[in-house]
Amino acid sequence: MRHHDLVVIGAGSGNAVVDDSFAGLDVAIVEERWFGGTCLNAGCIPSKMLAYTAHVARTVRDAGAHDVDAELRTVRWRAARDRVFGRLDAERDSGRRDREQEDAITVYEGSARFTGPRTLRIDRPDGPVDISAGRIVVAVGGRPLVPAPVAEAGLPYETSDTVMRIDAPPRRLAVLGGGYIAAELAEVFAEAGSSVTIVEKEQRLLGPQDETVAERFTELVRSRYDLRLGREVTALGGRPGALLLTLDDGTTVDADMLLVAVGRVPNGDRLNLDAAGITTHDDGRVRVDRHQRTSAEGVFALGDVCSPVPLKHVANREAEVVAHNLRHPEDLIACDHELVPAAVFTRPEIASVGATEQDCRDKGLDYRVGMADYGDIAYGWAMEDTTGFCKVLAEPGTGRLLGAHLMGAQAPTLIQPLVLAMTLGIDANTLANSPYWIHPALTEVVENALLDLDL
Repeated sequence: MRHHDLVVIGAGSGNAVVDDSFAGLDVAIVEERWFGGTCLNAGCIPSKMLAYTAHVARTVRDAGAHDVDAELRTVRWRAARDRVFGRLDAERDSGRRDREQEDAITVYEGSARFTGPRTLRIDRPDGPVDISAGRIVVAVGGRPLVPAPVAEAGLPYETSDTVMRIDAPPRRLAVLGGGYIAAELAEVFAEAGSSVTIVEKEQRLLGPQDETVAERFTELVRSRYDLRLGREVTALGGRPGALLLTLDDGTTVDADMLLVAVGRVPNGDRLNLDAAGITTHDDGRVRVDRHQRTSAEGVFALGDVCSPVPLKHVANREAEVVAHNLRHPEDLIACDHELVPAAVFTRPEIASVGATEQDCRDKGLDYRVGMADYGDIAYGWAMEDTTGFCKVLAEPGTGRLLGAHLMGAQAPTLIQPLVLAMTLGIDANTLANSPYWIHPALTEVVENALLDLDL
């Protein structure tokens, strides 16, 4: 049995753990599927590249609002897809080659599972191999969740892992789910020419978002999609290319293609964690402490397999923490998930950080709400924006910011001053009145929301 000083299982954010500071150690990286993980191959990056293409198409469609005569002839789907994945697949292959060429790193292609404390069996195309390690990092990510009525039907369906690589957009696309993945991909295919039906068990899309965001976004997209809200799929029938979804109220949806986007599950259940003494939460996430250590000595975990906030920027931060703690076991640092910003790259874009208004109510907090519309600032006039807004939540008296939510152009960028203020403890009054805010920039919507707080 070959022994390594360090084994990293998963080459997404796990690959970022190993840098030049690990020189001199015998390191192995195990990857079952693709270097770069979900983000590079089937998640954050390709979806945003295609979302931007969709936004360009929407800009052409809406050009008349700015007295510009323009006509959208078509979105060249296959060309767009090949542009996106031609670049990303090259990045993935380059990442693998670079690791394989490093003298002190062994790359194992295959799926790993624990056979005991810090021992692994790797099932490779050319046969299994057993290895052991002084320390191990579990970074195997997650996968799309597929409901039983779909999984058991024996009919084809797509997930975010596959749908962006299809050869042509379907004429009729049914999207199962109403979260951020469903919303982003629905827009991509709607702008590419698909007629979209969304089936969501909640009464609003983007349910985890602040209630104002979820309500307004749902109303905005009613004219774009056929929304079946408060509904679940009980059966999937028909045949490939002519699917029939039966909903729990007896109604049906005809579709040429089904996209399942109801959420994701961690991949820890594929690792035989019990053999290693690694415990999990009820939802399958690997349990880790503030230092990303699992219950098994010498084993760390990071990313979607363990994180309460399964986002790429969180996984990257956790990778930094793990790398430090591997190098400096006498000086551990912790990972803080308290104030993690997030964004949805639809049109309009959405961004959030901290508590929602419903969170504040549920916790019985004393809070104030500040609101400002894009349409009330000069750059909003330039954009002819009638729907965008910024909402901030703060504690009366102290002005401590509790949460912030934006819906509109550049929302993921505009929220960053609020993220900084909340992270650094800058109160709402100081943030609103101390720095200059450029006029007439979109940042004025943030300034005005802060000034609207009755503290």
